[in-house]
Amino acid sequence: MKLLAIETSTDACSCALWFHGEVLERFELSPRKHGELILSMVDSVLAEGEVSLSDLDGIAFGRGPGAFTGLRIAAGVTQGLAFAHDLPVVPVSSLAALAQGVLIPKEVKNVFTIQDARMGEIYCGAFSCDPFAEPLLQEQVCKPDQVIIPKQDGHWMVVGTAWKIYSQILEKVFSGRDLLFSENQYPRAKEVAYLGEKLLFSGFGVSPEQAIPVYLRDEVAQVPKKPI
Repeated sequence: MKLLAIETSTDACSCALWFHGEVLERFELSPRKHGELILSMVDSVLAEGEVSLSDLDGIAFGRGPGAFTGLRIAAGVTQGLAFAHDLPVVPVSSLAALAQGVLIPKEVKNVFTIQDARMGEIYCGAFSCDPFAEPLLQEQVCKPDQVIIPKQDGHWMVVGTAWKIYSQILEKVFSGRDLLFSENQYPRAKEVAYLGEKLLFSGFGVSPEQAIPVYLRDEVAQVPKKPI
């Protein structure tokens, strides 16, 4: 399978090409430059992989939650490319992609993602990663002291930009839990590709007009049957 993946939900901008189990990726930490970078990244990975857009089986994108402008860029580029080449699209949770990118020790099965949502709030999600990120609760946008944590026992890996900002509050929320921390801070297109390929293979591709961002502030995200 050949799959293009785009992720621009945070300050990081990335694009990846999944082909036959191999991944090529372009990644840059570039706040407010995603619109300038993403199409050149698409051209670059396709050229390196010697793949054209018409060769693709689909396009996956990080559907959020995340920054409003970044989500609009990912969805808009995905829709444009998919319409032009009659390709299915695969919306992938940006929090699931963040969890998927964590290097997890054997004793850890669960990952809690906490990204800064601005305005004193955080985006958070809980996932079981064995080996694919599967949601344990609905994704949330909330104040740091209102975080809901699943009842699963054992060690938790915590990852995301919000910990450094709200560590004093979150330490109280996670009191009594066995926590490990990952230095990974941003979801990346290579994990969007990894999850997207699984979903597309399982028949979860949708039409281009359904490449819709998930903002969470405007709606409640339900627990999906698959980690999208």
